Amino acid sequence: MIAEFLRPPRGAAEIAADALRILGLVGVLVAALLFSATDAGILAFVLPGLLLPRFLGMRAGFDIAYCLALQAAGWSNVLDLYTRVTWWDIPVHLVCTGMIAIVAYLFLARLGAVARPGGAGFTVAGGILVTTALGLAVSALWEMVEWIGKTYVSSAIFVEYDDTIGDMAVGGLGALLAGVLLATVRLERVGAFERVDAGGSAEPVRPV
Repeated sequence: MIAEFLRPPRGAAEIAADALRILGLVGVLVAALLFSATDAGILAFVLPGLLLPRFLGMRAGFDIAYCLALQAAGWSNVLDLYTRVTWWDIPVHLVCTGMIAIVAYLFLARLGAVARPGGAGFTVAGGILVTTALGLAVSALWEMVEWIGKTYVSSAIFVEYDDTIGDMAVGGLGALLAGVLLATVRLERVGAFERVDAGGSAEPVRPV
């Protein structure tokens, strides 16, 4: 994964994805200067997530969409869009949770904890079920972080029971749809997702 992270971008799309990561860092500085330390902290919380597609060798199209979605979620907090636009958190939770679930699945696949898409032992049903479960776990963690933020950081963070349950349900749906995408479309670059067999040679995974 380190080699993937250090690999220079190739093509306009990969350069754009890296530019979005830099934009994420710039956003933290802007929030610190123009908004508040809490807002800067929210955007800083997003930064590690922006780096994961780089480590995993994700295809540039997904990488760009993922980076845009995460930064939209972060800035929605800073700009209070969740409270100003009553329906705004629905598409954010749907899209972001699904994309994070995909990245989480592929990260676990890199560690050998789950079957790699298109590889030995992978099934469509298994990929969908695990991705959905990961999305539900991410949704629960997301709501816990919001509760901690409201309780210990700022009362301005919007948290209530109905909103929490609704967000988790929408996030679960997003993860289910993401599982279908993961199981049917190759999301990593060709050659980026390999396994090393017992003899030490790299064997490319069969394309989906």
